[in-house]
Amino acid sequence: MFSRITLLSVNLVQRFLPSPFVFAMLLTLVVLALGIFATGQSLPQMAQHWGDGFWNLLTFTMQMALVLVTGHALANAPPVARVLDRLARIPGTPGQAIVFVTLVAMAASWVNWGFGLVVGAVFARALARQVQGVHYPLLVAAAYSGFLVWHGGLSGSVPLSLATGGADLERISGGVLTAPIGVEHTLFTTLNLTIIALLVIGAPLLNRAMMPRTPTVAAPELLIDPPAPIIPRDTGAQRLDDSRILGLLIVALAAIYFVYHFASNGFGLTLNLVIGMFLFAGLLLHGSPERYGRAVQDSVGGISGIIIQFPFYAGIMGMMVGANAEGQTLGKLISDLFIDWSSAETFPLLTFLSAGLLNMFIPSGGGQWAVQGPIMLPAGEVLGVAPEITAMAIAWGDAWTNMIQPFWALPLLAIAGLGARDIMGYCLIMLLYSGVVIGGAFYFLV
Repeated sequence: MFSRITLLSVNLVQRFLPSPFVFAMLLTLVVLALGIFATGQSLPQMAQHWGDGFWNLLTFTMQMALVLVTGHALANAPPVARVLDRLARIPGTPGQAIVFVTLVAMAASWVNWGFGLVVGAVFARALARQVQGVHYPLLVAAAYSGFLVWHGGLSGSVPLSLATGGADLERISGGVLTAPIGVEHTLFTTLNLTIIALLVIGAPLLNRAMMPRTPTVAAPELLIDPPAPIIPRDTGAQRLDDSRILGLLIVALAAIYFVYHFASNGFGLTLNLVIGMFLFAGLLLHGSPERYGRAVQDSVGGISGIIIQFPFYAGIMGMMVGANAEGQTLGKLISDLFIDWSSAETFPLLTFLSAGLLNMFIPSGGGQWAVQGPIMLPAGEVLGVAPEITAMAIAWGDAWTNMIQPFWALPLLAIAGLGARDIMGYCLIMLLYSGVVIGGAFYFLV
């Protein structure tokens, strides 16, 4: 029965879900048609809104790209790999390995989502080398399940966007927010910490319960690490490129800045601060500008979807907030529907569920925030729901259905040497459990 559900879910996703870039274009046309029909604006007027908004999120786009690149590069630092190899010697049984990889991947994803994806895959391979008889597809699925907590963590694009403030936040929130909201009101609330605690307790146990009687061990060739590149140091220029002293001087300068900043402003995180800390931590652990530059170069391929899709999401946002002669917008009309369908008690849960659905088509927390923020935050304001609650419901909805949206699993699967079909059935079960936990929290704890 379980294998049939697994195969059905994977086949449905692979057969009917278009690529994220294609869906961004399709969604553009859908919003265009809805805007013309619902607000009575002409095609040239809607095209003007689209074009005016197309480049409005360039700063946010660059920030999201750097979150992934810096986290990915840090996870590939040799000291991180050595630590993971040592940790892989701790579990003595396949069940312990499944639990351990879930917890390590969760911890890493809470710190930085790009870091967590790579650490989870690398640690799964290390465990497969150390623990005999562990079911490799479930081991990799358990590593990916750690990604569930990323949007409630230190690199969550929605809470950090709230904390950063600025013109982008005002646009994305539909004018509801003109001042930043600190992470103490989003990441470090009882609601958010309770969700994370329940996932940390339940997800490893659920993954362990899914262990099959007959394990499929990893093919030996999947567990062989490629040799480290040889960096030439024949000339003065090459020795300067690979200078550890130069790298340490820059890291020391950054450390002085961060200490002074936090001493003067308190421990308030923003997107730029998080990116900076990961950038300089990566430079420190790689040891030299040359080695870090190569790690960044290896990471850049993962940001292609962010770079090409985010302008389309910004254009969609432009059409959502583009007003007709009477001041009416498509975003306002959709917000009014949500207001009519829900109450202050049910709105956070409805926001979470709608965000989970939308994430199937916009597999990017930042892109989804750009599309859904102008709709849900104004609706929540009318119903008396605090904007930080609405924003975190969007954030957790985005994280939730990543379990069956394979877009962000691709980097992890590439490292592990598996395909989406190998892990999706386990992820479907994790989706059901986490949906009950997160949805219940937004209904009973808000």
